[in-house]
Amino acid sequence: MKLKKAIAAVLSVVVLICCISLPAEAAVFVTNFDIQCKAAYLVNLDTDNVVFEKNADEKMYPASLTKIMTYIVTVENVENIKNTKVIIDQEILNLLLGTDSSMSGLEYFVGETVTVYDLLNSLMIKSGNDAALLLADHVGGGSIQKFVDMMNEKAQQLGCSGTHFVNPHGLHDPDHYSTAHDIYKIMRYAQTLSDFNEITSTVTAYLSVDKDKNYPLNTTNKLIDSVNGGDYFYEFAKNGKTGTTDEAGYCLATTASNGGYTYMCVCLGAPAVNASGEEVEKNGAMIDSKALYEWAFENLELKTVVDEKKPVCEVPIELAWDQDTVQLVPQGSFSTILPKDVESSSIDITTSIPDSLTAPVIEGNVIGTAIVSYANQELCTVDLIAAETVERSRMLYFMESAKKVLQSRWMILAVSIVVILFVIYFIVTQMYNSKKKRNANIKAKKKRRSKKDHSSK
Repeated sequence: MKLKKAIAAVLSVVVLICCISLPAEAAVFVTNFDIQCKAAYLVNLDTDNVVFEKNADEKMYPASLTKIMTYIVTVENVENIKNTKVIIDQEILNLLLGTDSSMSGLEYFVGETVTVYDLLNSLMIKSGNDAALLLADHVGGGSIQKFVDMMNEKAQQLGCSGTHFVNPHGLHDPDHYSTAHDIYKIMRYAQTLSDFNEITSTVTAYLSVDKDKNYPLNTTNKLIDSVNGGDYFYEFAKNGKTGTTDEAGYCLATTASNGGYTYMCVCLGAPAVNASGEEVEKNGAMIDSKALYEWAFENLELKTVVDEKKPVCEVPIELAWDQDTVQLVPQGSFSTILPKDVESSSIDITTSIPDSLTAPVIEGNVIGTAIVSYANQELCTVDLIAAETVERSRMLYFMESAKKVLQSRWMILAVSIVVILFVIYFIVTQMYNSKKKRNANIKAKKKRRSKKDHSSK
C-alpha cells in the first residue's frame, strides 16, 4: 500500500509538471464555428499544447465528471481491485432516494457482493451514483466524508486550484465545482492509472453478480458507441466520461486519436434545460467535442518553428582575424501545433543578444535568447548559442591591449602630469633665462657706466 501511494505521488508530480508547463508553449487558435458549452479546453497530448480554450478557468459544476476523481482515489487506495469485494448495502443506496440519480442497477442486487473492479465499471461506463457511494463508503472506511476529503486532497496535489468536491458522484451542490482546466488535469492523471483507459473506452461491460446472470452496463458516452451513438458517434474517439445535471448542463471529457495525433477535450455547461425548464434533447457537449476534434485534426499539425541547425541571427565579433560576425543557432529545435497553412514567414522571432562579442568564443556558448511567436502569441523562448568556435588573434589582441593602455585613465593622467611638469619646467626655465638675461644686462650697463666715468677723469 505504501509503495502504491508513493508511485501515485510521483505520478501526480509528473502530471502536474506537464500541466503547468502548457501556457508557456501554447498557441490558442480561433475556430470557424461557435460552441454551445460555457467552458471548453482542447489540448494536444503529443506536445501538451493547448489549442483551444473558452472560459477554461471559470468555476463550473462538473456533474458526473466528478467520478473521474472517485476512480483515482479508489484505485490508489485499493490494493487489488479485481479481487477486493464490496457488499451492496441498502443503507448506502438509500442516500440516493429522491435524487433522480443515474443508477447502474446495483439496487437489484442488494446484499450481494461485487468486486471493486465491477463497481468501477458501473461508475465509469454506466455512470452509476450507486457505485460512487459504495466505493466511497468502502475506501473511506465507512465514512463517505473521509473519502470526499481524500478527493479534495488529491485535487490539491494535482494543482487543481479551482476545484472543490462535496460528494463522490457529482449531484448538484453550490459548493461542488471545478473548471475545464482542472478536469483536464484530473483526466490526464487518471489516464496513467491501471485499467482507466480500458474501462472508459468500453461500450458494454457486464456486472457479474452471480454465476447465472450478467447484468449489462452500457456506456453513456455516445461518441464511442457505434451502435447507439447515432450522430454523436465519432470514429476517432477513444474514451471518456459524461456528466449531466440541470445546473451543470451537459459535460464531457474525452480523448480522440487520428493521423498520429491525440487530443483531449473537456466541455462543460452545454444547456441541459431551456428557459422554460424543459429538457434539451441534444447533448451540446458531445456535439461541441466532436466538432472541436474534427476541426483540430483537419486544420492543425505539428510544425518545427525553430531548427537547431538553422542560424537565427549573427553578432559582430572583435579581435578575430578575418571574421567580422558569429552566427547564433537555437540550443535545440522546437516544434508545436500550428494551423497547417501557416508559412514560416508568419513566425516572429525576437532576439535578445549583445551588440558585439569579443573573441575567443566557444561553440555552444549561450550568447542570448529568442522569443518565438505566432499571431502575437508566445510559443516558446529558446537560448541562442554560438554556431562555431572563433579564436582570438594575438596581434589584434596586443594592438587592442596597447590601445586600451594608451586610452586608460591612468595613462591619460600620467601623460597629463608629464605635460604639466614639462610646462612648469618650460615656464621655470624661461623665467630663469629671462632673469639671467636681465642680470647680464644690468652688469653690462654698470660696466659701461664704470668705463665712461673712468674715461672722463
